[in-house]
Amino acid sequence: MTGFATKELTLEHSRLRWGCRRGMLELDMHLLPFFDHCFEALSEEEQATFAALLEVEDPTLNAWFIHQEPAGDDKLQAMVDKIKAYAKSHPST
Repeated sequence: MTGFATKELTLEHSRLRWGCRRGMLELDMHLLPFFDHCFEALSEEEQATFAALLEVEDPTLNAWFIHQEPAGDDKLQAMVDKIKAYAKSHPST
C-alpha cells in the first residue's frame, strides 16, 4: 500500500469517526465507542452499512436506538442491533 492510499484511508476513517459525533449525547454514547472498538473488525459490507447509518438523521436514529423502532431495512437493522449489543455489553466504554 502506498503512502497516498494510507492517507486516504486515514482521512476516510477520520470522516466516519467525525460522523459518529451527533447532536444527541445518547447517540454519541452508542456510535463513538462502537466505532472506536469495533469498526476495523467489520467486513467491508458492514463498514459500508455503518457509513450508510451515519447518513440517517438524528431523530430517526434516536427512534431506532432509544425508542427501539425498527429501521425498516434489514442491513441497517442488523447494524443497529450490533451497536446496541455492544453498548449493552460495554456500558463504560
